[in-house]
Amino acid sequence: MKQALVTTKELQVAATDPGSALCATPITVYGSTWTAESIVSRNFELAADLVALNEEQRQVLRTPFRETKVSLPVRMDDGTMEVFTGYRVQHSGARGPAKGGIRFHPVVDEAEIRALAQVMTWKTALVDVPFGGAKGGIACDPAQLSGAELERLTRRYVARIHRVLGPYRDVPAPDVGTNPQVMGWILDEFSSRQGYSPACVTSKPIELGGLRGRNQATGRGVAIVLSEHADSTGLSLAHLKVVIQGFGNVGSNAARFLAECGCDIVAVSDVFGGIRSRGGRGLPIDELIEHAARRGTVAGFPGAEPVSNEDLLGLDCDVLVPAALEGVLRGDNARKVKAKIVLEAANLPTTPEADEILGTMGVVVLPDLLVNAGGVIASYFEWSQNLQQARWTEDRVSEELDHYLRHAYGAVARRAERERISLRRAAYGIAVERVARAEALRGIAASR
Repeated sequence: MKQALVTTKELQVAATDPGSALCATPITVYGSTWTAESIVSRNFELAADLVALNEEQRQVLRTPFRETKVSLPVRMDDGTMEVFTGYRVQHSGARGPAKGGIRFHPVVDEAEIRALAQVMTWKTALVDVPFGGAKGGIACDPAQLSGAELERLTRRYVARIHRVLGPYRDVPAPDVGTNPQVMGWILDEFSSRQGYSPACVTSKPIELGGLRGRNQATGRGVAIVLSEHADSTGLSLAHLKVVIQGFGNVGSNAARFLAECGCDIVAVSDVFGGIRSRGGRGLPIDELIEHAARRGTVAGFPGAEPVSNEDLLGLDCDVLVPAALEGVLRGDNARKVKAKIVLEAANLPTTPEADEILGTMGVVVLPDLLVNAGGVIASYFEWSQNLQQARWTEDRVSEELDHYLRHAYGAVARRAERERISLRRAAYGIAVERVARAEALRGIAASR
């Protein structure tokens, strides 16, 4: 194996976390019939029915604005040439510049990128930040690339798509397999063509205009949404038993902030296995994070019992947090869930089939569109500070993040109660309605 930009341990810790900067293994795990594209399509159609869109509106909203596919010839360290394939899908810019991550992963393809770009459109609309939705990626294995090869690949990608990027056109961010260093290369390559443009990309290193608190924002947002749900339903967070699948950036930060809220994190897992506390006591999260950083996995944590990823989903707890794989809750395992609340920190962790089952069981599903939106909200803050050439404090970031997520949760909860629908359908309904309204005001596919 070539010398990688990051260590094997870092890759292992992040392997099951789509919110992490890194990934070592494929994250797409579905049932026999559901894919990312079909899950997103199903959720959109339900929302379109809810807000009574006509067929013209549906066609406009489901169709990406622009899809770009590029070949990326890169000279490798051994002198050979390899040609990679890169993608950038801009689903919508009706409400602002397109916004979405760039993933480097062997199984990246057009269908996946197209689906995730659409999700970003609905996510930014739901939390009411002035962005549309996009997603990008390169089919590659970053663990097999040296730092120099990864830099050359990143720069070639930007060189091929820079005309469709920009602070007021499309603003990328990290995703699976990428990190702030990669964003730094994107900033430099784009700026070399357009002039200094710190707002052209987010989640950059602090020294290059990055935002303080950005790395913790998604995990912090998970805790904020649960806290708001608890406040609105009279639920106490004190000693609430929480199980977390996925312990990368999002999962570990969610664990830390949930523990600070008074919850007991009783079990966690990553791609190499899981652990549960003995006697139902809360795990010491700071020590567990140190252990995972040192060993590359939560497995083997002293004083804890081993548990598999699949068994972890059925543990007796109050809150289940899928913070790793897509499609982990399916028709064949949803009935095993004993939690009263599913807090979706991962993207698309629940298939529509499982959604219906959990609903009949009385399980409250707090949807990913809301729960993991802390990252894109913080990206909006970073973009804003870059445009203003200002510096936000971490306290300001936390305060504003709290405001945006609590406001979004309130809108979703009120609509769900008023129309007697699930929180997911309410979230998608709000988002789709806002984008449809923006398109209509622009003179495109207005309601009749």
